[in-house]
Amino acid sequence: MQLSTLPQEIKQYLIVTANYWTFTLTDGALRMLVVLYFHQLGYNGLEIAMLFLFYEIFGVVTNLVGGWLGARIGLNRTMNIGLALQVVALLMLVVPVNYLSVPYVMAAQALSGVAKDLNKMSAKSAIKAIVKSGEEGTLFKWVAILTGSKNALKGVGFFLGGVLLTLLGFAGAMWLMAAVLLVVWLYSVMKLKSELGKAKAKPKFSEIFSKSRAINILSAARLFLFAARDVWFVVALPVYLSQQFNWDHWWVGSFMAVWVIAYGVVQSSTPRYINREHVAQQPKSIAPWALLLAAVPILIALAMSVESWQGSAIIIGLLVFGVAFAINSSLHSYLIVSLADSEGVSLDVGFYYMANAMGRLLGTVLSGWIFLEYGLPACLIASSMMLLLAGIISLKLPSRAALQ
Repeated sequence: MQLSTLPQEIKQYLIVTANYWTFTLTDGALRMLVVLYFHQLGYNGLEIAMLFLFYEIFGVVTNLVGGWLGARIGLNRTMNIGLALQVVALLMLVVPVNYLSVPYVMAAQALSGVAKDLNKMSAKSAIKAIVKSGEEGTLFKWVAILTGSKNALKGVGFFLGGVLLTLLGFAGAMWLMAAVLLVVWLYSVMKLKSELGKAKAKPKFSEIFSKSRAINILSAARLFLFAARDVWFVVALPVYLSQQFNWDHWWVGSFMAVWVIAYGVVQSSTPRYINREHVAQQPKSIAPWALLLAAVPILIALAMSVESWQGSAIIIGLLVFGVAFAINSSLHSYLIVSLADSEGVSLDVGFYYMANAMGRLLGTVLSGWIFLEYGLPACLIASSMMLLLAGIISLKLPSRAALQ
């Protein structure tokens, strides 16, 4: 079937997905490039984590304000603004190494954080606007595909970051990614529907905070879920692999890429194995998944106490963690889109991903600090504690019947 013969909503979905995919590749590559390059320059784990501080802080603000902005001006515009800002952020890093001070890189990462969360919020909200009301099965499937494919491509981005650093160097990688993203931005400006997700009644700025109990509970659970991942995955793990096993850029980037790709594949396939109707009617049914996942980091930490098991414990444990975490994340991503108010959907989705960004911020900072002071096993213990909190909070989610 030719693209021109596809229904309009499918065409829009494909454009949104292509935008999100391309952005995700550059975002994953940029993160790996920054971690590996600045570790190579002699920065310790906490200093590297600080480079991402503004990235996460501005992600919190962007999700909160971006949802309101999307409802007022349309999701196509917020998505295109995000693409343009990422081009600028990449070009900011094309400077001689002596200009790459911590404050300067933090500023570039702040702009990238704004760009990433504008793009992400727009893509997730757009699906609710594109899918017809009542088609929950289609909604679950499309959200799972978008989220899962995004994470698979983020993994490819990690690998790409390691490869580009080796082949082109830091500045060369920035030039290439900026050029590709600029082409995507130009196509998106021309083709993406102008009124996508725009609310009929322009919401007031005071409406950026969710008034829905279900959204608030789900957002709190999401905060701890993603803090639990990033507290050991973002800074501690790549630095540990580089230090402990003497892995070079290719190995670190490739290993983490494979993990995120597999994680994305599991996310995309979740609708095949999960009873969507049960989750839709009883949102608190997601809680056991987080509680089960809480056991995995503890088991990895215990296995690492035996020196000869360290390598196997990390590799096998990370694979098990990835499968269970992917299911948790996929269920969360479906529920937020499903529970969001159709009129001005980006307000609820933006608030939810604000909590997601707060979790990433908390996890990133703790990842650098705990790893520097106490090592990777302590990061894993912190991860388990946060997952327990995510599961306990999820038990408070009201049933669909109680919301009607």
